[in-house]
Amino acid sequence: TAHPPNTDAVDPQEIQCILAAHRQDRGGVIAILQEIQDRCGYLPEQALRTVSAQTGRSLVDVYGIATFYRAFSLVPRGRHLVCACMGTACHVRGAPRIVDELERQLGIQAGQTTEDGQFTLETVNCLGACALGPVVVIDGRYFSKVRTAEVAALLEQGAAGLDKSAGERDGTFPIAVNCPRCHHSLMDEGTHVDGLPSIGLSLATKVTVCPCHVSCLYGSASMTCEAEIREGDVFDLFCPRCHDLLAGDDEACDDCGAPMASLAIQGGGRVSVCQRCGCHGRRLDLECVNA
Repeated sequence: TAHPPNTDAVDPQEIQCILAAHRQDRGGVIAILQEIQDRCGYLPEQALRTVSAQTGRSLVDVYGIATFYRAFSLVPRGRHLVCACMGTACHVRGAPRIVDELERQLGIQAGQTTEDGQFTLETVNCLGACALGPVVVIDGRYFSKVRTAEVAALLEQGAAGLDKSAGERDGTFPIAVNCPRCHHSLMDEGTHVDGLPSIGLSLATKVTVCPCHVSCLYGSASMTCEAEIREGDVFDLFCPRCHDLLAGDDEACDDCGAPMASLAIQGGGRVSVCQRCGCHGRRLDLECVNA
């Protein structure tokens, strides 16, 4: 049976402190919601209303972000969240067997919490890491190409508490992207950046054009390039298949003012990335995502 939720009141002052810490972070609603959930264990309705009022984003937008990313929850959950992807890419690689094993090991069905309040198990249609399937996420840490024989050990790690290893990246999450022009996948499983399959692009400066590989982690500015690109250099990004410029409709980075490139997220939406070397400027647009 599902564990009864914790209905303890949320301290409004704590929410205000989180918002104050992010007051210079334009477009940082995701980071704000992440910190609120870390503090509260979920996203209370009043917290969403406060975020909306303080950031100037409509409540519909804030709610849309909170419900699009299944790492967020509108109700209290167990101490450890286990999330298994059931999207097409993961499904064909054996995700249903992984979910069956998780349910067997935990003694609950997807959508429920164990009676001791230790684990909540959820399934999602896509985690944006299609190249890594089957994917299981425990407390924000991604485990790729999971096999049924590994499930028990993963749950043991989760119960013991996952350490801050190289595999866990606070405040970041992987996304898989396509070219918005020709719609081909830009994911390169053969070249890893930040330990994960990278986004393969073509990079152009005033003096050179060459391949480059960008981290698939939202929030990371890591990249590799065959040419020498210095910190602060501005470049253009192109699709390596159709060679179209990945321009972001004259978008400018909120952090440094440089032009941004726009990529289509597999499953819906788009992500814009700053085209200045070393800048962490990123922007998510979920308006075209079907809830």
